[in-house]
Amino acid sequence: MKTLLRELMFPLIAVVAAFVIGGLVVLAIGDNPFTVYRILLSSAFGFYDALGNFTWDNWGYTLFYATPLIFTGLAVALAFQCGLLNIGAEGQLYSAAFAAAWVGITFKSLPAIALVPLCMLAAMLMGAIWGGIPGLLKARFGSHEVINTIMMNFIAVGLVSWLTQAYYKTPGDPIMQTVPIADQAHLARLHTFLPPFPARIPLNLAFVLALLAAFLVWLFLWRTKWGFEIRAVGASPAAAEYGGISVSRQIILAMALSGALAGMVGINEVLGYRYRYYHDFSPGYGFTGIAVALLGRNHPLGVILAAILFGALIRGGLFVDIFTDKVSKDLVQVLQAIIILFVAMELLFKRMFAHRLKRA
Repeated sequence: MKTLLRELMFPLIAVVAAFVIGGLVVLAIGDNPFTVYRILLSSAFGFYDALGNFTWDNWGYTLFYATPLIFTGLAVALAFQCGLLNIGAEGQLYSAAFAAAWVGITFKSLPAIALVPLCMLAAMLMGAIWGGIPGLLKARFGSHEVINTIMMNFIAVGLVSWLTQAYYKTPGDPIMQTVPIADQAHLARLHTFLPPFPARIPLNLAFVLALLAAFLVWLFLWRTKWGFEIRAVGASPAAAEYGGISVSRQIILAMALSGALAGMVGINEVLGYRYRYYHDFSPGYGFTGIAVALLGRNHPLGVILAAILFGALIRGGLFVDIFTDKVSKDLVQVLQAIIILFVAMELLFKRMFAHRLKRA
């Protein structure tokens, strides 16, 4: 635990520094940074609305926005542990969302007890396939996973767009989306189990699945032989191979599991929120997941905390845009970018501090 807290210390410093610099930007624009940050944080983590009424909306929407980022952050983090950079989470979650919708549309006669798990399995399996292909190409032919996953993104988005348009879209519907999935394929919203959460909040059981997935990733990576072998390959492929570990097999396994985790975004989107496949539903979850993994130090607990932070920025940015005069929700992107820059420059800062300590 001490090691984890020490690992999370620099990301925390990066977040604080980003808010300080963001405050200077707000000040330069001509607005009050304290007012802006009060609106940002209270609308994400507060318990009262603008009229002073008690509400769970703020927390509910923050956790809802964090849910897909937990999945994609875990996906990127798991690949990182094997020394791989999965840039293809976007394509994996698109193909997985369509697969979940296809099952929910095609097998409407199945009862909920069978259809819901089948839709989930379809999403995870399609994500695993879409992630496993670049892993296979990397393992067998040495082709770089970054290039392969980027290309697979374009293929996934184009393919599911064509399938939706040609076969599963309601005739005459101007929106690029499929027909609805079966009612029994819907995931329950948390309002069902926690009545204080209003039914209008789209937070659903996918958030619980995200937390469970984080625990299982931790268990897999740090408590199993397969997880140890993946981390060994990430630390030193040559040493791992010398120790009898199949590097190729671990690369394929890591990329397939990474894709399956990214594919679970489709569970939240299709089964828990829209109840259909809606094209362009992702505002860049797969790419934001890279930032979440970096900020979370590629550890499941860190990923959860980083995803909640980014979810809070998304939620709070909407109200900053509404209730401030000169600051728009683009401040959220500025803060995200500065956080990523500080995290990326960690090694530089460590060297600077080490050099100063030696001189002292």
